[in-house]
Amino acid sequence: MLAKDIMVRDVVCVDMDTRLTEVIRLMDEKGFHHLPVLENGVLVGIISDRDLLRIISPFIGSVSEQSRDTETLNHAAHQVMTRQPLTVKEHSPIEEVISWMGKVAISCMPVVDADNHVVGIISWRDLIHHATF
Repeated sequence: MLAKDIMVRDVVCVDMDTRLTEVIRLMDEKGFHHLPVLENGVLVGIISDRDLLRIISPFIGSVSEQSRDTETLNHAAHQVMTRQPLTVKEHSPIEEVISWMGKVAISCMPVVDADNHVVGIISWRDLIHHATF
């Protein structure tokens, strides 16, 4: 089985200057845990829900909220993203995807073409969904 056989093809991506308020809205609305970040259509990073948890104040929306808490929402995607994420090609074997995810403890990998344009994404959920026992 190859990456192209299980990847999600309709990938929602954000631009480097997309504000975290929009990133959060997209993740919440679509139920995503990862969003690829593009610059001029080319993959330059990825934002995960864990990245957001690390930077966004837990006081937002509470009675303890202060202006410094909400200021984090004005950060741009490029300020939070993981740069140069590991990627795979469409013809990469699933075993390679699983191996990399395990080695570096990541839960998703963008699938890119030769020009580093995102053509799909594979998460651990996709792997489990397509697992054959």
